Amino acid sequence: MIAQSHEVRVRTRGNDHIQDVTQQLAAIVEGSGIATGQLTVMVIGSTAALTTLEFEPGLVNHDVTALLERLAPRDGVYEHERTWNDDNGHSHLRASLIGPSLALPIVDGRLPLGTWQQVVLVDCDTRARDRRLAVTVLGV
Repeated sequence: MIAQSHEVRVRTRGNDHIQDVTQQLAAIVEGSGIATGQLTVMVIGSTAALTTLEFEPGLVNHDVTALLERLAPRDGVYEHERTWNDDNGHSHLRASLIGPSLALPIVDGRLPLGTWQQVVLVDCDTRARDRRLAVTVLGV
């Protein structure tokens, strides 16, 4: 059994900026020597999230943000903002709806993603950030 930990760093612009991290994760799997196992990845922080989607302009530049705006509007009233005198109550809610982590299988030494499926980081915060992804690969 092989177990490895890695870190991926991603610079974001905030405000629902979506970054494709598929190639970085695929490179970790390829370099691990694992043929069968699992990759887990978690974004460190409470205002960013991870998911899979088709990384295409309509989704990335409009549709995801439009959905999140309907669910947790930027101009909503949030107790978090009253408590901390900040502007990112919606950011925490958006990130929690999507989720902080993913577990992906490793099959034949690769991530078996669909043709139009990429792993993405969604930064829901209100400013640019340097994000860290904690990555673990386990397997044989």
